[in-house]
Amino acid sequence: MNPDRRFFTHEVENQAPPLADYNAWRTDTVLREGVAREGGGWAEVHLDAFGAVAGGELMRQGVLANENKPKLRAFDRYGHRIDEVEFHPAYHRVMQLGMLYGVHAFAWRNENQPGAHVARAALSYMHAQAEAGTGCPLTMTHSAVPTLRHSAALAARWLPKLTATEYDPRVLPMADKTACTIGMGMTEKQGGSDVRANSTRAERQADGSYRIVGHKWFFSAPMCDAWLVLAYTDAGLGCFLMPKVLDDGSRNAIRIQRLKDKLGDWSNASSEVEFHGAWAALVGQEGRGVATILQMVALTRLDCMIGSSALMRQALVQAIHHAQHRKAFGKRLVEHALMKNVLADLALESEASTALTLRVARAVDAAARDAGEAAFARLATAIGKYWICKRCPSFVNEAQECLGGAGYVEESNLPRLYRQAPLNSIWEGSGNIQCLDVLRALSKEPQTREAYFAELFAAKGAHADLDREIGWLSSAFDDITTLELRSRMIVERMALALQASVLLRAGVPGAELYASTRLGGEHGLNYGTLPAHAPFDALIARAAIAA
Repeated sequence: MNPDRRFFTHEVENQAPPLADYNAWRTDTVLREGVAREGGGWAEVHLDAFGAVAGGELMRQGVLANENKPKLRAFDRYGHRIDEVEFHPAYHRVMQLGMLYGVHAFAWRNENQPGAHVARAALSYMHAQAEAGTGCPLTMTHSAVPTLRHSAALAARWLPKLTATEYDPRVLPMADKTACTIGMGMTEKQGGSDVRANSTRAERQADGSYRIVGHKWFFSAPMCDAWLVLAYTDAGLGCFLMPKVLDDGSRNAIRIQRLKDKLGDWSNASSEVEFHGAWAALVGQEGRGVATILQMVALTRLDCMIGSSALMRQALVQAIHHAQHRKAFGKRLVEHALMKNVLADLALESEASTALTLRVARAVDAAARDAGEAAFARLATAIGKYWICKRCPSFVNEAQECLGGAGYVEESNLPRLYRQAPLNSIWEGSGNIQCLDVLRALSKEPQTREAYFAELFAAKGAHADLDREIGWLSSAFDDITTLELRSRMIVERMALALQASVLLRAGVPGAELYASTRLGGEHGLNYGTLPAHAPFDALIARAAIAA
């Protein structure tokens, strides 16, 4: 029966169509050029295959995984303690797809191939655009590998399972599983980033294992198969591998107190736990736990850069798509001068973040073979983690404004991106921690300063504003009495100069504009303040989903 047309109030018109499935690799010019430039182009077939998944099924499953938060099941129906977390099937599907394509292990499965970390960064970048929460266990599984290699026996047992690609969520001993994931437990409520203030203790047993008593304030991904945990011995802080299920099939003495009620990252579970004599194995040397786990931290910080760059990219995709279809005041939004300025500025920022992230991934990749690249990776990871992650929340909010009120509604996907945006600036050390880490590296590892300026000098002469900035940075560290107070300004300018250098050396469209606006003062404090001579249409076209 047709409805009575007397009650028709309006026709739905002038709405952007839903963003249809797309290939997140094939349609991303900036990503494809960056991966090729940094040495990962050999993986293009694999990246293209995952791109189709990331821009299609993964997007849909990501929505469901975030609409259905995980639930703590501390006890079974009979009162037995089980300490399990229940996830929606969509979460498991996202994890399955991520592991199938190697978001957690591609670099290690191809580590004899130069550029493997660059290709893996691209996988993580596409994955995070569709669903960022599952990036937590996938990132930690990826980054735990170098730390576990401090113990040959543990590496021999665990690494084949951590690099396997068949997702296996069953609660079983490691030996009975097809693949495993790994998490981390570093911080405690009384210390946070100051892990030296930890109180958790590890007591050595007669068989060489340890029993751990204490707590963790943030225990990430509590349904992983094991965790790397910091605990004190008489020798100092140690790093320990703590499995969920022991070899005999019994559950380890890990008690989940509650799940965190978080701003974002809703698909994934973060928890508070207590250890009631939990069994663990020492990784590395007693008293060297911080040094042992730092390799894991360095890789997770790179993934913070990847994740923030990915969120920026996806917010930009949504904003441009809307502006290309929505009309206002007689023409499409993308045709209005001021909207062009906003979108072009966002596109420029997004490309700079992605380009620096992939450059750091190349340095991480080459670190084992090249001391200069190792030193550069050591410093640039902290610089990039500070700056890119800081830029993400305001970037996503500006993209929301491009949609107006629709960008504040959950169906647009942008509220989820906005909730997720602050996480990476906090996770694995907030902004102050990154700045202090930069100062620590520069003072204790002088080769990092040499590597940083070598990178800048490689672009010297390409732009006058970059040359002037190199001069300023060269003397920025002279007054050591005020260095810590000034460190945020210094690290910010180090990041901007580094991004300009990467773009100028690559010769990408907009590189000179980036230098003149970010280094030369031709820019305001907000996005959308590019000078009138900027190539607005070209920048937007480069960032839009390519045909």
